[in-house]
Amino acid sequence: MAACTPSRITPWVELTRVKKFAGTMVLFWPFAWSLTMISRTIKLPITSYAVVIAEGFAGACLLHSGGCIWNDILDRDFDRQVERTKHRPLADGRISVPAALLFLVLHLCVLVRMIWFTEPMVWQIGLVSIFLLPGIYPLMKRVTYWPQAWLGLAMNAGVPMASAILTKTVSRSTMVLSVGAWAWTIWYDTIYACQDKKDDTQAGVKSTALLFGDWTKPVLSFFGTILISCLATCGILNQAGLPYFIITVGGGTLLLVKELWQVNLDIPKSCWETFHRNGFVFGAVVWLGIALEYGSATWN
Repeated sequence: MAACTPSRITPWVELTRVKKFAGTMVLFWPFAWSLTMISRTIKLPITSYAVVIAEGFAGACLLHSGGCIWNDILDRDFDRQVERTKHRPLADGRISVPAALLFLVLHLCVLVRMIWFTEPMVWQIGLVSIFLLPGIYPLMKRVTYWPQAWLGLAMNAGVPMASAILTKTVSRSTMVLSVGAWAWTIWYDTIYACQDKKDDTQAGVKSTALLFGDWTKPVLSFFGTILISCLATCGILNQAGLPYFIITVGGGTLLLVKELWQVNLDIPKSCWETFHRNGFVFGAVVWLGIALEYGSATWN
């Protein structure tokens, strides 16, 4: 019975960041955007769509948790120096490194099993997205002020994967969407990194938040423009209708403008709330416009 007490379970829940689900959502949405765009083009039956998007959501949950475990293993010494992260279970010693590694292996085994019987292109993208991209990311914070650029690759591998799952290829619109989703990662993770600017400077952790400095908002407006331009270009390439351009492009633009206007990059709470909205509001609004287009194409 002692092994199941809340005090023993809580550190493992904290390690997976399940209670901070916005991180999983920003990983899931690009896959969902891509999958829904392609489903509209090929008129995928809604039942098949539901199965694939459910699998993608499960994969995003596992991949995000696994990435957090690996990140915390490598960053435990840094985390002890940062106010926001010093009480993470590896940083404060509630979980040992060998135990965390075993927990990570369990995540990786399930993820590999999920792509085991897929097409060669899906298998290859899957392996890169499970091992290479998230595996290297924590190290980037030690060598470059652009770790968010690498994170953008790791967080958005689901975009080409969705295309490969449904069409066994990567379409032109998928490549454009990949660029836009990459820019979105720069957007939200720079804001996220602003929570720890002071502590990161002392700990020697690098980020775009430190690199951009007083120019953060102007630079973010540039990446936001890339994101919206890519979404608009995808709409043109896919011959999307008004719902897409009004909700996905127009609604997405308004949300980004509002975020940039309201966020106070010197107040950690404001940065977290903005990141949280990206996971639960912006991603959903972009998907809604695509989903309405898909529904219209499927039912007509």
